[in-house]
Amino acid sequence: MITIDGRPWATRAELSARAGYKGEATLRALWAERESNGHPPARRIDRALYWDLEVWERWHTEYRRQGNGVDYSGSPDEELPPADQAKVLGISVSAISHYRDNPPPGWPAPVREEELESGRKREYRTRRQLWAYADAGPRAGTAGRKPATGPDPKVALAAEALAAEPGRKAGETAAALAEQYGGGLSTWKRAVTEARKQG
Repeated sequence: MITIDGRPWATRAELSARAGYKGEATLRALWAERESNGHPPARRIDRALYWDLEVWERWHTEYRRQGNGVDYSGSPDEELPPADQAKVLGISVSAISHYRDNPPPGWPAPVREEELESGRKREYRTRRQLWAYADAGPRAGTAGRKPATGPDPKVALAAEALAAEPGRKAGETAAALAEQYGGGLSTWKRAVTEARKQG
């Protein structure tokens, strides 16, 4: 990273690392489509491209929010039970329940818990926590939603699953992903096929 006129400027590799992408392929694709997606301009210094970090991160947050199915309305500090958490994130309540025992990366801790008559605990999270989780990157449990423009989070999840168990058959990997994240088997088969092509 370098400083120009008191502002930090970052290379594609640095932006990719900050955004949580593996490698630079996603950011290269976003840069190639800059006329349609509004990607901020770069400055060439020597042989490298640099972007104003603050401008780029603001743009990237908005870009990720487009079509991600998350409801950004309401009071940020309102504490929500699981059913409302699911509505905010646009996922099933069963996914939220599943997160209790098997939380995905970045899933926020509850702000409070309420004991039910059954002895189970109901976990509450704020809208602010859910928005931060959604903005952090590709999420688990988002199957079955209208696809967002840009990189498909299902393909990224499929690539991770393939890397974790390279000897597993594609159909078995797709079935495991469908069971873990919800959604149709055929959708996950397509994601696994695409992940293999990209790998």
